[in-house]
Amino acid sequence: MKQNRQLLVITHLSQLVSLVIGFGSLIAPLILWISQKDSVYQMDAHGKSIVNFQLSLVVLYIVCVPLILLFGLGLLGWFILGAISIIYPIINAIKVSNGENPEYPLSFNFIS
Repeated sequence: MKQNRQLLVITHLSQLVSLVIGFGSLIAPLILWISQKDSVYQMDAHGKSIVNFQLSLVVLYIVCVPLILLFGLGLLGWFILGAISIIYPIINAIKVSNGENPEYPLSFNFIS
């Protein structure tokens, strides 16, 4: 296994692809993780954390839908989740490039 810190950074930043094309924030890192998890050092751990984060965001967005009817709390939730989904991939890409371990908030453990 080789260490490829740049590919790990790209994997974290690939979550932002949905800002450009409207979708793919789960698909792009999933493809990178599945294709490189056996050949790049720490890709398996990073890929799992990214996929868990993205799946958690999907679940939390769905939970916010009925909350829209409750004084618009769902809209606030969507805004907060949107900010988190943009900010944390960037923060974690910077952490990975500096050799630190990334951490994603609100992340359920779907894949261990």
